[in-house]
Parts: sequence; C-alpha cells; structure tokens
Amino acid sequence: MAAVLVLRYGARAGRRALRECETLCSRRCLKTSHKLYSAVYDPNEKTFEKLLIANRGEIACRVIKTCKKMGIKTVAIHSDVDANAVHVKMADEAVCVGPAPTSKSYLNMDAIMEVIKKTRAQAVHPGYGFLSENKEFARRLAAEGVTFIGPDTHAIQAMGDKIESKLLAKNAKVNTIPGFDGVVKDADEAVRIAREIGYPVMIKASAGGGGKGMRIAWDDEETREGFRFSSQEAASSFGDDRLLIEKFIDNPRHIEIQVLADKHGNALWLNERECSIQRRNQKVVEEAPSTFLDPETRRAMGEQAVALAKAVKYSSAGTVEFLVDSSKNFYFLEMNTRLQVEHPVTECITGLDLVQEMIRVAKGYPLRHKQADIPINGWAVECRVYAEDPYKSFGLPSIGKLSQYQEPLHVPSVRVDSGIEQGSDISIYYDPMISKLITYGSNRAEALRRMEEALDNYVIRGVTHNISLLREVIIHPRFVQGDISTKFLPEVYPDGFKGHQLTDDERRELLATAASLYVAEQLRSQRFLGTPRIPIAKSKRSSWELSVHLGDGIYPVAVSKDDSSFSVEVDGMKLNVTSEWNLALPLLSVTIDGTQRTVQRLSRDASGKTSIQFLGTVVSEGQEICVIEAMKMQNSMIAAKTGKVKAVHCKAGDTVGEGDLLVELE
Repeated sequence: MAAVLVLRYGARAGRRALRECETLCSRRCLKTSHKLYSAVYDPNEKTFEKLLIANRGEIACRVIKTCKKMGIKTVAIHSDVDANAVHVKMADEAVCVGPAPTSKSYLNMDAIMEVIKKTRAQAVHPGYGFLSENKEFARRLAAEGVTFIGPDTHAIQAMGDKIESKLLAKNAKVNTIPGFDGVVKDADEAVRIAREIGYPVMIKASAGGGGKGMRIAWDDEETREGFRFSSQEAASSFGDDRLLIEKFIDNPRHIEIQVLADKHGNALWLNERECSIQRRNQKVVEEAPSTFLDPETRRAMGEQAVALAKAVKYSSAGTVEFLVDSSKNFYFLEMNTRLQVEHPVTECITGLDLVQEMIRVAKGYPLRHKQADIPINGWAVECRVYAEDPYKSFGLPSIGKLSQYQEPLHVPSVRVDSGIEQGSDISIYYDPMISKLITYGSNRAEALRRMEEALDNYVIRGVTHNISLLREVIIHPRFVQGDISTKFLPEVYPDGFKGHQLTDDERRELLATAASLYVAEQLRSQRFLGTPRIPIAKSKRSSWELSVHLGDGIYPVAVSKDDSSFSVEVDGMKLNVTSEWNLALPLLSVTIDGTQRTVQRLSRDASGKTSIQFLGTVVSEGQEICVIEAMKMQNSMIAAKTGKVKAVHCKAGDTVGEGDLLVELE
C-alpha cells in the first residue's frame, strides 16, 4: 500500500492554561537600557483605588496590566458569552452586563452605570471602540462623579464630528484637504460641489470612522451613487446621515501623530506611526517611526497636531491622523479621542506607558516630560493577527474555537497584546482580532526579521487566520524598501492574495523538508519510548526513494539517513536536512543547507496524511499541493517469534493492502 503525505504550507487547519498576569498581555522585552514601555510607577503618586474597564479582549487586558503595576484594583464587565474570557479572569472583580449582542452588553450604558455604582469604581477606562468616543457616556460619568479616562465631552464632541473638526483644524492653522466645509444636502448639490473641487473626490460620513460611510467618486455618476450609499451606511452605522465632500488624495500614505496632553495646558507629540497598509480602510500593519518622514516634516506634523489638541483643550492620549502625498504635503484627516489600537509601537520607541499616562492625566497630574525628552529609540512593527481568511477580500472573518494556541514569546524582543487563550471562542458577535503582534529592533531591518520569525513561530489552530498575508507583506520588496501607500495591497495583489509563490530554492527546501519529515515519521512509528516496538530483529534501512507531487509537477526524491540528519537529492542537487525531529511539538526547527526554517506540523491523520506550514503560506482547505508516495519502500517485516514459514500468500510485484495475509508461520 502506497504511503501518502499531504502537505499544506499554511495554517488553515484547526492556548494554553491561563497565564499569570505578568505574561498575559502587553508583554515587554528588554533592550539596551530601554524597555518596550516605562516601568516607572511611583507608589507615592496616588491615583484611583478602583477602575472599571468598559471594554473586552486584548485592550481590557492591556489596561488591567498597567493598573496592576500602579496598584489599582480593576473591575471587568462582560457579556454572558464572555464569562470565561481572559480579561474576566485577570480582573479583581467581574460583572455581567447582558447578553452577547453589543447593544445589550458593551454598549449598554444603563447596565454599565449600574455596575459602576455597585462596585464603587472611581474611574472608567473605555479602551477603544464601543463607548470610548461617546460624549453621552462621558457626560453621565461626570454627573455621577466618576472619572472618565479620556478627554472631556467638549473635545469628544468637537473631534467626533468631521465637519466641526475640520473647521477647528483650519482655525488652528492645521493643513486640511480642500473641500466643502458644510453638510451636503442632496445628490445634486454633491455633484455641484464635486465639480467645483475637481475629481476625484471623497464622500464620507461626518460622524464616521473605521472606513464606514466612505466612497471615492471619479465622475458625476459615481458621486450620485456614492452620496446615496454613503448616507445610507452612515445612518445605519452612526445614526447620522450627514455627509461631507473633499478632494481625494490619490496614492497617499496614512501617517498619524500620537499626542499626549494634560489639564495644565501642556501637550506633547510622541512621534508618528506609519499605518498605510490597509484593507477596506482598516489598518493591518503599522510601524514607528515612518521610513518616509524627514525630521522637518515630522516636526511640522507634530506641531500642528499639538496645536489642534490645544485648540480644543484636549487632555489625555489622542491621535491626529494625516494623509501624506508623494511630495510630503500632509493634510488633516481626523482626530481620534482615545487610545489607538496601534499604540504599542509608540510605546516601544519612546519607552512610555500610554495607559499609565492617561490615568495620571485623568487624576490631574501634569505631564512628567518635555518635548525634548521624547526619543525615537529603535524601530517597532505591529501586525494585527485576525481570525480572517486572507484569500477572501484580504480578510473575511472566521469563527471557531482555538484548539491550540501558542504565542511566539521565545523570540527575542517580541510583545503580544492578546485577550484570548487556548480554548477561547472567536464568535460572530465581536471583532475577530486574535492579537497584536509587536516586534522591536535597533533598526527597521532587525524589527522586520524578528517579525518574520515571530509569525513563523505563532501557533494558531481551530480558526482560519491571516498570518500568511502578514508574512508576505513584511517580506515584500516594496514594503522592505518603504515604497508603500494605502493602495499597497490592491496594487501588489491585483487579483487578490494567492499565498506565497515558491522560488526554485524554496521549492527544493520544501520537497527536502517534507521528505525528511515523512521518513522521520516512518522511523518514529517503528519505535516505542525510544526502543524498537518488536526488539527481536533490527532494521538497518538507511535510504528511501520517494516520488513527490507538488502542484502540477512530480519530483523524484532520494533520502538517506545519517544520525539525526538526512541527505536529500532533489533536481540532481543534494541538500542536508537536520533537526531534532521532535514530532510531538507543533513547531519544528529545520536547517536545510545552513538555512534555518520553522515548520509547523499541523496535523496527521490515521492514514499518514500530514499537513505542514511552510513559509506561512495558506492554501484552500483540503487542497493537496504536495503528495509523497513511497517507491521501493522495502518495509521490513520482523517476526515476533522464532518459527517456520507455513505458507506465503503473495509474490513479488503484487499490490497488497492493509490487513492482507502475507505470510503464515508455524
């Protein structure tokens, strides 16, 4: 019977026990005289005794982490389906606020206010999303004497309305995109305004965010259509169908400035984040600093961001987003009055803990730093790891249970902000983010090398995920050179993401690795606890001839064994493959002619079919892309006892199957 090995170089096939708080979320790694964020917590600087986090998942865990460092007790809220979530386990107290739908739980202000009263929480950190930029929630907290960890309602209102924020930005002498500053009444007026501005134009919701209610129009017809769809989407998403129109900046970069301000008139800019790698106007990969900005442009953007913050008397951490064209002209896009998802990369290069700074500011303390104190130390990259299928529109949500989960924390200078563990469910009710994977280096090249290694060592089973896309992005020549824009993904993958395309060398590496793994598994199956299963006789087999089917090709592969290494002949070339061959682990470090690769052994069924991940690439579920068949296998049959052959029921050349009677002994 022919033995078959099916290889999938991807992780589309289906975390561990609860980790202690020190290693759960917002992890830090040391670098020379600098940490991923500040570890200075003054026990004499009193803030709050108890703080409630009005959020879930990784950001709730992130806030709890800093609160524990500051000696603040924490209260978690959760929906009924999140009763066993990691943030619930981490908090000192946890209270259910309703069923799974967000409108009945994490957006349920009445229920959350009741929990605040019941637990006597003195402050609330909203995280991002949900109620983080809801002025009514901030107003209700203030009315109850509870501190909102964020700006006051005036700043939330002013910056939450795109029309008002643009007018304020203009008055603060911040560069703005040419466009119509009022509310567009109807489709006819939209066409008239678009013609005056000049095509292309961007039609977007005044109260919008996250890419919703946005359309690009290149002519009158698209303007009419865009007005209709954007107004409908804005009404359903934000309860506000007001639209504005402005000049569309073609092929821009999305670069944002982190600001930090206190209640005493002090404000700082904490350098920039490059957020141009996006799909559907949502960020996928971020880094700090940007490869594109020179010191003069960085300073100009930072000073304008601070000017806007001061104009609205902003006090907390916030982000001013800009579009930057190829000539380094930059234009105000919007201000987010909350902690950004991508804040860790700023923490990495500045050494500041932004959550700590937000809590200090909310308590009324002045900033501890001056602008000259804010450094750019090294480089940080963040990849948003999602339970998504990257082969469908660069990522459509996937749901399921994490049957196996292992973060790559053994890789140097890696931080993982997550709110899940092995056994967690990725449900239809919430954002499908698994984690934020952050790597730090003394320079960009080092940070990217560590990210590649971290992605290869990230074990996620049970849900489809986007690691293959993330890996391809960070190793793509254009990205490595810094030649990026918000159009990067559709330009690089015009026909959609297809996975990693093997070079000839990589193809040979895959064939050699697969063949070696196959033989190692065969040898392992003959042994039990390090000794032969049947110790009467000893197999001296040391060479194998295999036929490997890869894609549309068939490749003869010859394998010979020498101790723990294999010599594999592929395409007339010999490759030396070495590993510890511990097949019980999900990760296998393999060295092929001096090149180290991390292979993930995803699964192996009863028939011997094995799935592996190679270079992060994902293929369609069940698609066989590499099949190995044994040729001239000469499987040794060892008699379990001494005896005389009674009968032989086969002859040379016969095909035999499992369970067939071959030889009888007496």
